[in-house]
Amino acid sequence: MILSLVPSLATYPQIEPFHPDLAASYSQQTMSTTIMDSSSAQSRFSSTPSKLDIKSAKFKENLTKWERIITKFNSASDTACQEGRAANAIKKHTSKQILARDRVALLRDPDSPFLELCAFAGHELPDSSPSASLVAGIGVVSGVICMILAHIPSLQGGSWNEFTVLKQNRITAIASENGLPLIALVQSAGVFLPQQFRVFHKGGQIFRDLALRTKNGLPSCAIVFGSSTAGGAYHPALSDYTIFVQDQAQVFLGGPPLVKMATGEVVDAEALGGATMHSTITGLSDQLAVDELDAIRKAREWVLTTSSAQKQLDRQLNPGPYSEVKYDPEEILGLVDPDIRQPLDMMEVVLRIVDGAQISQFKPQFGKGMLTLWARIHGHLTGIIANQNPVILCNEADKSTQFIRLCNQNRTPIVFLHNVTGFMVGLKTETAGLIKKGAQFVSAVSTSTVPHISIVCGASYGAGNYAMCGRSYAPRFLFSWPNSRCSVMGPDQLGGVMETIARGAAKRSNRALDEAELKNSTKKFSDQVLKDSEVYKTSAYLLDDGVIDPRDTRHVLGMSLEIVTLDPIHGNVGFRGLARM
Repeated sequence: MILSLVPSLATYPQIEPFHPDLAASYSQQTMSTTIMDSSSAQSRFSSTPSKLDIKSAKFKENLTKWERIITKFNSASDTACQEGRAANAIKKHTSKQILARDRVALLRDPDSPFLELCAFAGHELPDSSPSASLVAGIGVVSGVICMILAHIPSLQGGSWNEFTVLKQNRITAIASENGLPLIALVQSAGVFLPQQFRVFHKGGQIFRDLALRTKNGLPSCAIVFGSSTAGGAYHPALSDYTIFVQDQAQVFLGGPPLVKMATGEVVDAEALGGATMHSTITGLSDQLAVDELDAIRKAREWVLTTSSAQKQLDRQLNPGPYSEVKYDPEEILGLVDPDIRQPLDMMEVVLRIVDGAQISQFKPQFGKGMLTLWARIHGHLTGIIANQNPVILCNEADKSTQFIRLCNQNRTPIVFLHNVTGFMVGLKTETAGLIKKGAQFVSAVSTSTVPHISIVCGASYGAGNYAMCGRSYAPRFLFSWPNSRCSVMGPDQLGGVMETIARGAAKRSNRALDEAELKNSTKKFSDQVLKDSEVYKTSAYLLDDGVIDPRDTRHVLGMSLEIVTLDPIHGNVGFRGLARM
């Protein structure tokens, strides 16, 4: 995941905003809302002092440990942003074709933030490509927050591999759940044929989702920049609005070679599915652009005609003046040991994320292993549930359940900060009813109807992942720190369990154990679990929405909260009981 501003694109002429006044006013209202001195903030919570000693040896040691992790993160990000060897050829040999990431940058408002999503999809997997051949993220277009996706034609012709489809399905789900307009920059050869079995069945969801967006009044636009065949042709056909680039866009179910093979007919690509033909004969094209910049201009104009533009620009986007952070987010790297087996003081992390270190704690003396509190992030009121202790006990489960119900009662979004190894095991917790209390916690997360956002800061293991709103519990967004790990349990614990099972099986069958072989197989299994739980592996399989630098957590949360609050928040209207334990 990459959080960025529009880069300087000296190669291309600047595109003026369609309504400069709207863009200017919007930049002051949203995603950079008014910052004010904490002393003048209205209705603020009390400020909480930090106990972090930034001069301590441990702080300096942690900073040193993070250097390697951040270097790896930056290197992985660079790899994910690659647009293939053909990218250089496009730059060198043609002035017409603009690279996919530059197309996205030109579409967005100047100096506006861009929250890239699922950048590590398919990362370093043998059957995928950088970013799964698809750039996707949330940005501001003509003053309106939009979901943007762009095929990368310089990677396998922009064709869809298995992870391209999984990524687009996730991107469309985020756009639909948050009511965002969808702008697709289309140039795709369709299904990557060597993977046809793995792509074809999942790929159909792309078209169903586009049809459902129209049914639900969520606008979608497709700009066709080049050849789009078969599945690539249905994307513009199922979009509400289409823009074709003259002498570049070509859309057909089957290209000239397939037509000749199937029917014997010889026809050139322009006559079969060129931009002019679709603009003058079939009507598939709603606008014919003279070049790529003109197409982008027309898309920016289209955004302002949508119901989403009216909703976003008419509402009071600004949540009000807010206080900046009191403690520097850069200090997160010093206070957090990147070794997830070490303690993590989540309160100190929270104080470097929220406005002015101002919080209001819920039950601070009860269930101290779980932080539950209210705070504002970029002015947005939010509930925060964070693991102060990585093991969840009975009181922590009860406390969290009640807090979730209160947030639903008051229609407040919830941020979950993960560092959890699971629920406590043993006679004491079993007889205290932790199964029931844990089930109530998981049930509260499952039935909560306010937006959830999850950040995996350290470990996220087992049922603890479920209780803290892991991927299968449908948070609106889920991001991971580069040191984090997610699995059914830690590799050492899982390896130990498998070893115990093997010993038990041998004993029951009166079979002698080869200790060396058992030790070797246990280590091999633990190593595989360690590899599978690494953040780049889980992100490659789209088990999160991106990997973020811990120091960007505040801004990622601020942007995410603005997105999830575009539509009114509805609490759990079906729950009528008292929000108590």
